[in-house]
Amino acid sequence: MFYKQKSTLVFLFVIGLFQASAQNFKANDPIAINQKIKKGVLPNGMTYYIYPTTVNKNTASYYIIQNVGSILENDQQKGLAHFLEHMAFNGTKHFEGKGILNTLQKQGAVFGKNINAYTSTDETVYNLDNIPSQDGGVVDTCLLVLHDWSNFLSLTNEEIDAERGVITEEWRTRQNAGQRIYDQLSPYYYNNCLYADRKPIGDMEIVKNFKYQVLKDFYKDWYRPDLQAIAIVGDINANEIEEKIKKLFADIPTPVNPKKRFEIAIPDNDKATFKLALDKEISSSSIIYMIRHKAEKPTGTFADLEKSTQRSIAFSLINNRLAEMAQKEDCPFKGAQIGYQNYSRLNDILFASVSPKPNQQQAAFTAVMNEWVRASKFGFSKGEIERAVAEDISGYENYLEKINEISHKSVIGMVKNDYLKHEIISDPTAEFEMEKAILKNLDTAILQKQLNELYTANNRVVGVTGVENENNLNEEQAFDIIAKAENNPTLKPYVDTFVATTLMGDIVLKPGKIVSEQKTAAIDATTYVLSNGVKVHYKFADKNKKEVSLIAESFGGASLYEPADIPSVDGATTLAMMSGVGSLSNTDLEKVLKGKTASANVSIYNLTEKIQANTNVKDIETMMQLVYLRFMKPRFDPEMYALTKQRKQNSLKNKEKNINSKMSDSLTYAVYGKNNPKIRLMDQQYIDDLSFDKMKSIYLERFADIANFEFYIVGDVTPEVLKPLLEKYIASITGIKRNEKFKDNTVKWVSNKIQKDVFLKMETPKSSVKIKYTEDFAYNQKNVIAASFLGDILTLRYTESLREKEGGTYGAQVGASVVKLPKPTASLAIAFDCDANKVDHLLPIVYQEMDKIKKGEIVKEDLEKTRTNYIKVKKDQQDFNFNSMDLIYNYFQNNLNMDDPKNYLDIVNGITAKDIQDFANSFLNKADSYEVVFKPQL
Repeated sequence: MFYKQKSTLVFLFVIGLFQASAQNFKANDPIAINQKIKKGVLPNGMTYYIYPTTVNKNTASYYIIQNVGSILENDQQKGLAHFLEHMAFNGTKHFEGKGILNTLQKQGAVFGKNINAYTSTDETVYNLDNIPSQDGGVVDTCLLVLHDWSNFLSLTNEEIDAERGVITEEWRTRQNAGQRIYDQLSPYYYNNCLYADRKPIGDMEIVKNFKYQVLKDFYKDWYRPDLQAIAIVGDINANEIEEKIKKLFADIPTPVNPKKRFEIAIPDNDKATFKLALDKEISSSSIIYMIRHKAEKPTGTFADLEKSTQRSIAFSLINNRLAEMAQKEDCPFKGAQIGYQNYSRLNDILFASVSPKPNQQQAAFTAVMNEWVRASKFGFSKGEIERAVAEDISGYENYLEKINEISHKSVIGMVKNDYLKHEIISDPTAEFEMEKAILKNLDTAILQKQLNELYTANNRVVGVTGVENENNLNEEQAFDIIAKAENNPTLKPYVDTFVATTLMGDIVLKPGKIVSEQKTAAIDATTYVLSNGVKVHYKFADKNKKEVSLIAESFGGASLYEPADIPSVDGATTLAMMSGVGSLSNTDLEKVLKGKTASANVSIYNLTEKIQANTNVKDIETMMQLVYLRFMKPRFDPEMYALTKQRKQNSLKNKEKNINSKMSDSLTYAVYGKNNPKIRLMDQQYIDDLSFDKMKSIYLERFADIANFEFYIVGDVTPEVLKPLLEKYIASITGIKRNEKFKDNTVKWVSNKIQKDVFLKMETPKSSVKIKYTEDFAYNQKNVIAASFLGDILTLRYTESLREKEGGTYGAQVGASVVKLPKPTASLAIAFDCDANKVDHLLPIVYQEMDKIKKGEIVKEDLEKTRTNYIKVKKDQQDFNFNSMDLIYNYFQNNLNMDDPKNYLDIVNGITAKDIQDFANSFLNKADSYEVVFKPQL
């Protein structure tokens, strides 16, 4: 279907408003097909989809969807569907070697971002995202790439061997505690069918040693046009693209006597099954209770939409209750969710997912099961249903308002569902009419019927991720809890205690005035000064229709507090957000806001405190009210404080089992020293230093002076609408008119050159390398851009050397920057995982690539690829409102007009290899540095 609901939107809607206009539909009435998308099938069996849209002007995205995944492998091919995906970037008929990457990178595309692919059990999908579309030659090139991916991979022996190491390192990177737990549980989830034995990453012994022909056989058997669809979405002429497709893809032969594309049904089991999975590096437990069903084949009718809507609302209402429960300190679970979803091609699942608090698995599972049965037995209140209906209606309305702004990836998601799952791409306006008819007749009996029909006796599985030395849920307890919940005579109906109210309640405002108004012609913005001293910088922007964003920022932040207070600083805004506003708890606030699209979130950062708010135009007053309340009527609930403290205590428990936490803490110790009083890590002392009174006072202090905040408002709102709201809400906020700044609280490293190996016990041995350089450095636009060039060119170098040539890592992450605050500083960070036995071989290569740049040995193509990408990204950003927000923020905060070519495009176009060489030498030769290498303890 075209519009997928289930987003959390907010607008208190009276059902009667749409009842009169709702039509009557029959179960077998077809849902209208979206006519904007062009779909066809070529004589050789290949399906194509074309969707013209200008959401990203002058760009298009190209996908090939293969109805092929790891499920089709035989026992000698485990991992080769995924291996084949990698090989698609290592040579085709028209693009030798890395030709695809080299060609498209010259158009500003980035590997891993614009050029990528994924393999799952049932599909393999390749993508070229946001490629320039106004040059017909580039369009032809992208179509030719899809053409070659379909049937013309080179699969040379040399490239196959080179890729074995890359995939082994991908496996190593992904082989964490969560993956090992899944490996234990999947035979139970899939009832020992082929799905449990066909993980896409495969068997590394096979990956390292398979014979070349085995991969080529898989390619020949399964990559064929009757199992392929191509999709082109973007700023293109659909008719022209269709003609190009028909001509270009005609030479792909129709398969003769092809293998049958089989699908696997998970076998039924009458007796429920149970598995407790343990791993030494798991630090928190989870419970999954699933009931498998045969997948329901889509019919593209009103009945499909009706069933989907009823189920969606029923489960959203249960999950609202579970979320409300989780906000209580005595609740035994951290979070829980109940739902129904597709699980495999031929099976769906009804499931409950529970994240228990430590040593409360039994109580957590009991609480969730009781709530599930309560809803099934007693249903839902009128108020709950009305709020859910309001949310659904508002979601459709907002979607239709922004129908021309649907992202390429959203369209591709619908294309994949159409091609692989046969879910139609509907006309959203027609679908909305059907939706209103469904909602008109909605009541608790209908919702209960959906819940009870899905809760069947067969095909039940309970999977528990346990924690060593905890009281883990066992099989007898699990099925006893289920049975008792199903027959619990003490359950009572849920009581909806919420009383409808308004956001502002009985608050009496004292509006202020706009005392001055000044235009800034250079960026077409207006600055309003309010009677309470606040400056509001406003710019109209309708690139994203009906959207409005607000940022309010003041200097100070955590930098003004002593280390002992940092835990309370960190938790102050979390406590306020969890507590609600004014007279409304957070739970009641969410209910008041149902059906409205408006939010206002508060944060305290190291140097600033900030409010970030978003809304659509119709709810802009609600957003302004929320901003007012965050300043004037924050709420601090002692129960939420207790819950916050409990959550931190729970996260600390078993922290020592988490390998990522151990690495993070060990890196901090290596760089800053083990007992540095200025560095606060999450430990028991951190929790002991939390204080409700400090959290409250810090929040009130940080947001006490509205005059010290600068406001930035961007969006599809006119001055005529905005100005009265500024006077009514923002100008009525009182302040103390102080002029506050931040402090430079930079913590020095233990040494200006740190080299350290850290040995840790690991279940999957690997090395993780962390390298960083930092130095006081002049902040200016040329240095900012030169740093960015340095980081991105190193990324290209390491991709070629560490990944492709050495097969030593799945990928190295590189970031370089020059920042202005708290003091002008340059930094370069490099990180990668690898085989522990190869780390000593790979490390010198890291430094060799840096030395080459310092010597001026910069590959010209790398420089041009990076330059082209920056120009492309800058151009692409013009199509979105966030670019206007960045524009006014930079202008008033940094005195930079980023639309003036001299501040960006001229510098990017003028950057030379010598500039990057000079920057690298002047920065790196004086910089402090660390190299911390994590190694397995034997």
